[in-house]
Amino acid sequence: MPHIALPEHLPGITGLLEYSRVTAEPIRQLTQFILRGENSLSPAERELIATIVSHQNECRFCTAAHTAAADLLLGENETCEVMKQDIDAAPVSDKMKALLKLAKQVQQGGKAVTAESIANAKAQGATHTEIHDTVLIAGLFCLYNRYVDGMATVAPADPQFYTGLGQRLVQYGYNRLPNGYDHLKKQAQPS
Repeated sequence: MPHIALPEHLPGITGLLEYSRVTAEPIRQLTQFILRGENSLSPAERELIATIVSHQNECRFCTAAHTAAADLLLGENETCEVMKQDIDAAPVSDKMKALLKLAKQVQQGGKAVTAESIANAKAQGATHTEIHDTVLIAGLFCLYNRYVDGMATVAPADPQFYTGLGQRLVQYGYNRLPNGYDHLKKQAQPS
């Protein structure tokens, strides 16, 4: 049960963002820019970073949401599952493996990032911008994971919920839906 009264039909961060639209606006803008803006890392690769950090932080809602988005963007559901268990076995480029390992270090703490991991990312072809953006995405998702779990938001157990959420993230990105979320009141939200 959430620590504060949140819209019951909006689990996870969506309920928090609707609760405080004033703080939601800059959060949404930054997230949209960093995960969907022009970048040499594809939206799917950036969703993989969000997924691995959320998984490492044991944030059920964010892990499931970003896994669903990454799966849809990749057109398959193997990569996320393998990556969560063993980055080296994931079917991604060596550059992406290095960036995902870097994201895991950020998740542990900023000072956990090593010069070796930065050098490895560069050796695998990562640009300074890609390294910067990986660290930024990882840091942001630590914040989001703590926001979601620190407020004890609801994380539905039904995988179909996350499929729908993933589709919304792929279609609309991190912007508020044009007509809001009242239409979701009609859908039962399993807990």
